[in-house]
Amino acid sequence: MLAPGRSRIGFIGIGVMGAPMAGHALDAGFELAIWARSREKAAPLLERGAAWAASPAELAAGCDAVVTIVGYPADVEDLYLAADGLVASALPGAYLIDMTTSSPALAMRIAEAGAARGIRVLDAPVTGGDVGAREARLSVMAGGAEEDFAAVEPLLRVFGPRVVRQGGPGSGQHAKAANQIAIAASMIGVCESLSYARAAGLDPVRVLESISAGSAGSWSLSNLAPRIIGGDFAPGFFIKHFVKDLGIALASAADLGIELPGADLAARLYRELEAAGFGESGTQALWFHYTGAPEA
Repeated sequence: MLAPGRSRIGFIGIGVMGAPMAGHALDAGFELAIWARSREKAAPLLERGAAWAASPAELAAGCDAVVTIVGYPADVEDLYLAADGLVASALPGAYLIDMTTSSPALAMRIAEAGAARGIRVLDAPVTGGDVGAREARLSVMAGGAEEDFAAVEPLLRVFGPRVVRQGGPGSGQHAKAANQIAIAASMIGVCESLSYARAAGLDPVRVLESISAGSAGSWSLSNLAPRIIGGDFAPGFFIKHFVKDLGIALASAADLGIELPGADLAARLYRELEAAGFGESGTQALWFHYTGAPEA
């Protein structure tokens, strides 16, 4: 079982989400090693005591577990399944935990490749945004063998209080797809609600005060609507990554033989914003669809 003070954790993906998550692992007492494409990006964590690894292979070879939270399924596939990737380089019995929002089918492939080498693989994407990452309030959706989940749960709880095993390999990614589908519809609702309030001549702050406390309340309404009202479109979660996530969800839905018209509409609107140059904006920039976008 992974435990502070006696487990060495590797971390790959020091971005908006990953940097604070890695910091929480350090704060909890885990020994931490890092690999990133830019050592400069990892400097704050290195200054706090994290060790540097020269490559993913070196990182994996020296750690009890490796956590990854990167951008796209292609990044995950390369990190894990390349000839010198994590699966090939990790020590037998080590744990590999991918917390990227990625493909359920890819998660299953990685788990199968890991099992062939005696490597324990879990997919464990998260939800809660940049605020949840900074405040250690993420919700973790895990897929993998029950005994492997039990062994890594102490580490996962460092990132947030709600850690739930959904089932076998790939099930964490399916749960995250369900999460993104719900957010897609929620963001459309938030923007249309504020657009209506503005057109009716209402004070959006007062409207938000009323409706966020009622049955319309949601995480997006409480956390992203105030950013919209304040003109803050900085990314807690990038539009370009949400476009990726919705693409994964829609592809998985097609494999399951179901239609998702709401998610399909949201994906189209977000693709339009990405094409207009807003891929680096936060998902709350869907507002621009209703108000007209400023120059990117």
